Amino acid sequence: MNPPLAIPEISVADLGAYLQQADMRADPLQLVDVREPSELTLAALPGFMSLPLSQYESWATDIAVRLDPTMETWVLCHHGVRSEQMCYWLQQQGFTHVKNIAGGIDAYARRVDPQIPLY
Repeated sequence: MNPPLAIPEISVADLGAYLQQADMRADPLQLVDVREPSELTLAALPGFMSLPLSQYESWATDIAVRLDPTMETWVLCHHGVRSEQMCYWLQQQGFTHVKNIAGGIDAYARRVDPQIPLY
């Protein structure tokens, strides 16, 4: 059995820069948020597809239809643990350009956008 591949990370500063220019970019990303719906009501970012890990059974079988396995995909959670788990799983499903958003939305709120509520 091969060990899991190291998951590349993207900084919250890079995420902020991307979100500021997303409508002008020619290279769109797939943005995935794996937090719970209750967490999204507290703090959410635009452009993210919600795929809560707790609802895995409802979206896992058609992940290659919901997302393009060849596109760059950035994954977000609260602190970066669940998103890293999702990144490993996506790699196992054949996704080739997956990045974990280091520190999650908590780091984003602290370092990029203090308007985002902390929880």
